[in-house]
Amino acid sequence: MSAKNINKIRKTKEDWAVDIVVYIIMAVVFLACLYPFYYSLVISFNEGIDASRGGIFFWPRKFTLENYQAVFKDENLLKAYGVTISRTLIGTVSSVLFTALFSYALAHKNLMGRRFYTMLLIISMYFGGGLIPYFILIKKIYLMNTFWVYIIPSLLSAFNAIIMMNFFRELPAELEESAKIDGANDVMIFFRIIFPISKPVLATIALFNGVGHWNAWFDSAYYVTDKSLKTVAFRLMELVNQANLTSVSGADALSQRAGTMAAQTFTAETIRMATMIVVVVPIILVYPFLQKYFVKGIMIGSVKG
Repeated sequence: MSAKNINKIRKTKEDWAVDIVVYIIMAVVFLACLYPFYYSLVISFNEGIDASRGGIFFWPRKFTLENYQAVFKDENLLKAYGVTISRTLIGTVSSVLFTALFSYALAHKNLMGRRFYTMLLIISMYFGGGLIPYFILIKKIYLMNTFWVYIIPSLLSAFNAIIMMNFFRELPAELEESAKIDGANDVMIFFRIIFPISKPVLATIALFNGVGHWNAWFDSAYYVTDKSLKTVAFRLMELVNQANLTSVSGADALSQRAGTMAAQTFTAETIRMATMIVVVVPIILVYPFLQKYFVKGIMIGSVKG
């Protein structure tokens, strides 16, 4: 008898009842998480003035693309989109590489000062200097109002480093030993042997970093004053915080344009929804390509401490 048939026979009425309850709960949670996003999508495709009347739940009542046309005509938002894409790509690649090199070194027990470096890493997870000392540090090392303020401070994450360290510790020592016998040094071993077989954990850390960079707005708000270096998440936050599109308090080009074009049918709410969809969709599209590595990378990197 096959294992599939055995599992079917072993299921009792209680098992079926528990399964049904679990499926119902998961379905409710899924709908509760999905519907707000779907509702935002529906509103973004509806005329703003009509949407302000309410009563829209499942599909647009008056379909329009005017909200998205207004969003993509905003030059500041398009520049912010370019900054965010550049930040996400450069920041993710550099952070994954730097964290991998750092973690690979700490994964070796014969590294001089290994315990000291590990202790510093763990301490940094729980204690920080605070916003003002960090602001002064950023200013002293001349990262204020530069693109590199998005990249350099995020090169290393203690949490990501610990995951990678645990992953590297589980790799067979024979891999490195055989490579050293063939004359390979540590750099060659890392890039030619260790790096290629570390796809699960690398993809997991890349996903963490990519989402973090894409959604980041805090550093853009506090450490950058140049409008051409603002991120799209910061622009979205500005739109969300605006009372209506006629306000020009943020010097936002989109708000200025809407305030002088009263005949337009879009409103502050529909523009916010359209902007949010434009910001969220790209990062959602990346998930399916990294999902197969995600669970595996987390499990492998968290088995041993």
